[in-house]
Amino acid sequence: MIKSIKEKRRLFYRRLPFLFLLFSISLFGQEKKTRVDLLHADEGVADKLARPDVQVLLGNVQLRQDSMYMYCDSALIYEKTNSVEAFSNVRMEQGDTLFIYGDYLFYDGIAQIAQLRNNVKLINGNTTLITDSLNYDRIYDLGYYFEGGILSDEENVLTSDWGEYSPSTKLAVFNHEVTLDNPRFMLTSDTLKYHTETRVATILGPSDIYNENNHIYSEKGFYNTLDDTAELLDRSILTNEGCQMTGDSLYYDRRSGYGEAFYNVEMNDSINKNMLLGDYCYYDELTENAFATGRAVAVDYSQKDSLFIHADTLKMNSYNLQTDSVFRNVLAYRKVRMFREDLQGVCDSLVYNSMDSCITMYYDPILWSDKQQMLGEEIKAYIKNNKIDWAHIVNQTLVVEVKDSIHYNQVAGKEIKAYFKDNELHEVDVIGNVLVVFYPQEKDSTMLGMNTSETSRLNLFFKERKIDKMIMSPKSNGVLYPMDQIPEDKMRLENFYWFDFIRPQNKEDIFDWRPKPNESKLKKQDREPIDISKRRQVHRR
Repeated sequence: MIKSIKEKRRLFYRRLPFLFLLFSISLFGQEKKTRVDLLHADEGVADKLARPDVQVLLGNVQLRQDSMYMYCDSALIYEKTNSVEAFSNVRMEQGDTLFIYGDYLFYDGIAQIAQLRNNVKLINGNTTLITDSLNYDRIYDLGYYFEGGILSDEENVLTSDWGEYSPSTKLAVFNHEVTLDNPRFMLTSDTLKYHTETRVATILGPSDIYNENNHIYSEKGFYNTLDDTAELLDRSILTNEGCQMTGDSLYYDRRSGYGEAFYNVEMNDSINKNMLLGDYCYYDELTENAFATGRAVAVDYSQKDSLFIHADTLKMNSYNLQTDSVFRNVLAYRKVRMFREDLQGVCDSLVYNSMDSCITMYYDPILWSDKQQMLGEEIKAYIKNNKIDWAHIVNQTLVVEVKDSIHYNQVAGKEIKAYFKDNELHEVDVIGNVLVVFYPQEKDSTMLGMNTSETSRLNLFFKERKIDKMIMSPKSNGVLYPMDQIPEDKMRLENFYWFDFIRPQNKEDIFDWRPKPNESKLKKQDREPIDISKRRQVHRR
């Protein structure tokens, strides 16, 4: 055992000089790696007594540390700290991709940090950074400035109060008073990242992007300055000539004028005072076409009371944009429900044409105004000065007015024309095969009985949202039943139905689709429908 231990000690001591040699080589390698070497100077001065660790170099000074070369007119080398001060015409070069210029340089060879001052310029390929104060960390390959700087490439010029740039990653970060200038737009921001190869700007704080036609506000997102596309988050806002679009996220192609918004979307036209809402919307600036779906709502807030229209899908198409006769169609597809305090409606589909200011309701349409209900196979409502002016209802038409929970005034016919004043029902003309169930009343609103009549034309006049009087042509006395002698089978017209359970109650209720019961749906017509385009439409006042 003792012999074995002695043998191991003998082998250890034999190897000891070799270990010291390896350690010395390692130290030499580290010193060589961090040492700043003098390659050339026209003159060299050293005062070993006054400043024994300082070399003064004059004229065409050339220094090197690893792959970094430094040039200047004069320099001081501090041997103990392995640092350099360089003066006048300072230039740093690393390979053929990185060049840094300045009037003054202090270089710490141990930390490998360069501090350049006055007229500083960093060139990395097609990227140039200009500032008066730049610190460059060779280990992390990161240059940063703090007294204002300008970074430019072939596409953009970026300025900020302070920032940083990495030649290896091509990524720049800008802070405070940031501006990105491009021939097509200008971006201002508080915090911005920019990649000099992809030319993509990453928005990290409150930012505005302007061009001749529109404005973008965003606090988070990406903007590709090469193809002018943007992906924006956190309720960014796109504004174009009075039309504003926002959503949880936006995609925008500035060149094609195409924009998309996702979730909690709002498209607001402040000029025409209308709005489009939904979970998804798109807008085309060139064609001025728009589309919304997912809890889609069109809002008209041009009047005191706003009108809310919901459908599965909403579309807006624009025509003749390059002429003086521009007009637009708004189309609502499937399960249409609308609400305003004084007017409600439902139908399967709806079309609004701005050329004749007409809203057409298709497939089992119903309109309500206070205690009145109107329905037919098709309803056309004409708008004037942003108010409903008159409505045209064709085929299987019915007007109902509630008297109480069991008594209803009812008028049925082939065709109805309803006229409004200040959005209130003023007069109704019923034309063709007119059937009437009516409850005349005393001045104190006591009902006298129930009158049933038939005629070919009927004019109803309203006062304070109630039927005030009616005129039949030709006259018809009909039958008046006392209130206590009304036959139950006479109280309702054949197509009577009071659809109050379907009626939208408020703007939130427009999302709850409630279909008609099968037995209440309009019957399929054997006769030809009225062609209202061939009928002379007389607008009575």
